[in-house]
Amino acid sequence: MGEWTAADIPDQSGRVFVVTGANSGIGLAAATELARKGAHVVLACRNRAKAEEAARGIPGSHEVRDLDLADLDSVRAFADGVSDWRIETLIDNAGIMNVPLARTPQGHESQLATNVLGHFLLTNLLLPRLTDRVVWLTSMLHHAGTIHLDDLDMERRHYNGWIAYAQSKLADLMLAYELQRRLIGAGSPLRSMAAHPGYAATNLQQRSGTWQDHVSAAMNRVPFIAQPAEGGALPTLYAATVPDLPGGSLIGPGGFLQQRGAPRTVGSSRASHDRDVAAALWARCEELTGGPFTV
Repeated sequence: MGEWTAADIPDQSGRVFVVTGANSGIGLAAATELARKGAHVVLACRNRAKAEEAARGIPGSHEVRDLDLADLDSVRAFADGVSDWRIETLIDNAGIMNVPLARTPQGHESQLATNVLGHFLLTNLLLPRLTDRVVWLTSMLHHAGTIHLDDLDMERRHYNGWIAYAQSKLADLMLAYELQRRLIGAGSPLRSMAAHPGYAATNLQQRSGTWQDHVSAAMNRVPFIAQPAEGGALPTLYAATVPDLPGGSLIGPGGFLQQRGAPRTVGSSRASHDRDVAAALWARCEELTGGPFTV
């Protein structure tokens, strides 16, 4: 059997996918391929104008809906708007990386809010509507992450954009694993899995407002380092569509250092498998988003 590509996505006719942050990069590439295979794709995006412009290039059935993951009120409004839907799969794709310190309307550090809390709340609110799976986007930088349960918002520590990002991506992965354990415990047929894109040439790396943006832009132009967004989307698409993929899987590129290549099941850091910290993180996210939530 050859390497898995977007051509191997099974027919998705009659299925509904919600993809957050689908107006650019990996999210747009994933949304495009899913629609091409017959799915109805909801582009859940903060910037409606950019999303509608991007959607004009998507074949098949799709729509744009407003969702600002950094604002928990916006997350609740989105969930209320689809409360009577049946949704096969939620792809928690949207994210920001290494941005300057900013606080959200609820007072949370912006990377924690956008990458973790917004998706945590959205996932739990949509869970009764879902019939197949949730895919959480993580990163290889989860290996550098540490979960500070007493200071997730970095109010006591000196803010560093990379440290905040690494924590958020470790948190996403741990929540994906924790949700799968809870689904199994509840006897639910739903599955929770995670994916990481390796190194994909998108605009995600160029938001810090520092010299690092210029370095990232240069690296994005080096073919043997960066792969295009379409390649970076393959682990997401694999995690979202392979029929018999077990819950709790992490999918990433199969090439050198998991930076590029065809998708496959990959491993994760020891910290990501700490069940006690994961359960405590889940409880802390419930506190910060107005839980508790029942699977």
